[in-house]
Amino acid sequence: MAVRVAVVGAAGAVGTQVIRLLEDRGFPVAELRLMATKRSAGSKVTFKGEEIEIEEASLEGLAGSQVVFFAVGTEVSRELAPLVARQGAVVIDKSNAFRMDPEVPLAVPEVNPEDIKRHKGIIASPNCSTIQLVVALNPIRQAAGLERVIVSTYQAVSGTGIDAIRELDMQVRQYSGGQQLTREVYPHQIAFNCLPHIDSFDANGYTLEEMKLVRESRRIFGDENLAITATAVRVPVFTGHSEAVVVQTKKKLTAQEARRLLAGAPGVVVQDEPEHNVYPLPLNAAGRDEVFVGRVREDLALENGLSMWVVADNLRKGAATNAVQIAEFLVKEGL
Repeated sequence: MAVRVAVVGAAGAVGTQVIRLLEDRGFPVAELRLMATKRSAGSKVTFKGEEIEIEEASLEGLAGSQVVFFAVGTEVSRELAPLVARQGAVVIDKSNAFRMDPEVPLAVPEVNPEDIKRHKGIIASPNCSTIQLVVALNPIRQAAGLERVIVSTYQAVSGTGIDAIRELDMQVRQYSGGQQLTREVYPHQIAFNCLPHIDSFDANGYTLEEMKLVRESRRIFGDENLAITATAVRVPVFTGHSEAVVVQTKKKLTAQEARRLLAGAPGVVVQDEPEHNVYPLPLNAAGRDEVFVGRVREDLALENGLSMWVVADNLRKGAATNAVQIAEFLVKEGL
């Protein structure tokens, strides 16, 4: 079944990845419409050898589309996505606009595909750091249950957007040239630095990024009582989020058992031969759609505890790939 598709935010880091993945994964596109802000309107994108002009985003321009990917900010999604859904399209939204809305499925196809079926016109794709976390935790959860999760993230600047990528590149060049470093995107220098600050701080001392990990993971697993805490750090890496994860299970799992479960899980690649310097690296995960897991070991501080290292391309599996996988599921199920 060929589908009329639109991408809102087609000129951004995630939107461009969605377009590329639609072609690379052979999604059955009957027609592709590309939308962005007025600033990007008029530029052209090549899709399957054909140049498509980006239009300024409008409700009228999206009329007749069947699947619409939203790769824009929360405010735009809140305003436009419900209107597009009322026109008959299924909206797959990458922003934070609908993730905690009980009427909107929050979906990761490898983890909770059945939730997609209950959509009412809008499906939310989780935060990038949440996606790779739940994909890695799910096989362990299914086998042994989750008692608590402690996660520290090391997140690439591409999670902030194109301007942040440019800022890191510029600061590295300025540093190498002995120039004064300029900054506009982050409150501190990001080159050769780590910032324990992603998004705004809440009254509880956690950032919004950290609370997304907590709230979204609970919702995806359907467990509001899951004990989970997070620390999110921005690091000077262009692409690829990394996570140090400590999990306490309800039943005992050895590290060997956990590796076997992970190796058989959809969307997971185990890279765990530390004696040969084999473990997941963001550099190697860039451009890939899987979640990579390594350094799996029994935790020394927790009973039934496991520690592991989880890495994924935040622009692909953490954003565009997950959204396209949701669309593939919709087509497969005739939804």
